[in-house]
Amino acid sequence: MRRTRHGVTRPTEDEIRASGFSTPWDAPMIPPFPFAFRNAEILTLYWRTDPEAIAFLLPPPLEPTGDIACAHVYQMHDTDWLGPYAECNVMVGARLGGHEGAYSPYLVLSSDVGVAHGREVHGQPKKLGAPKIERRGDLIVGEVERNGITVITGTTPYKQRACAPDAIAPHFDFATNLNLKAVDQIDGRPAIRQITSRKLSEVTVHEAWVAPGTVELRPNAQLPVSRLPVIEPLEAFYWRADFTLVPGEIIHDYLEGPQ
Repeated sequence: MRRTRHGVTRPTEDEIRASGFSTPWDAPMIPPFPFAFRNAEILTLYWRTDPEAIAFLLPPPLEPTGDIACAHVYQMHDTDWLGPYAECNVMVGARLGGHEGAYSPYLVLSSDVGVAHGREVHGQPKKLGAPKIERRGDLIVGEVERNGITVITGTTPYKQRACAPDAIAPHFDFATNLNLKAVDQIDGRPAIRQITSRKLSEVTVHEAWVAPGTVELRPNAQLPVSRLPVIEPLEAFYWRADFTLVPGEIIHDYLEGPQ
């Protein structure tokens, strides 16, 4: 007979084996797919960087597709499970065979649920920090802080020129995110060594604005984004959108070979 206490039912072994299960089972941490982000506010900053730096940060067999890096500073106002929080995703263009998108060498966010989900499910290198977007008069400012250091500062003029939704990704398809997932067994043996891929679904862009941008990076050994030096700041986009996070796929398994 199923046991129920405090309004929670004890799971069966089959339910524990099923996808979407998370611990602690009576107050799970990781949201099951799909879950939605509503009214996300994003500042996307592009800059030209050292192509050798990009190549250094990409795990083989991923290959770079150019010399452009970007940072998305998100203010997530309404997210299933996670609630309001802030995030920054630093990305570079990458490909593996027929799969092309953007690899994330660095991610920082203010939600413990988001950190756990990103690392456990996608293999994203998420760490806790404090990203934020502010409007200061006629300027939009994005800042990313970790360890008391403002590691990224980006600026762009406030809503000067509207643009089409498809204009926000001029250098690579950042909606397709490539990640290195690495998990060990409890005895130290490798359990998972994969390149994963996920693509945002049901994307609705409510508004998008483009203007020149500035990017300043400060050294931090725990969030070393300065390894992608700013050679030339490029355009910046301020946009608001809804989107849904859905299951992705394994595109390379280091323990079994290509998929």
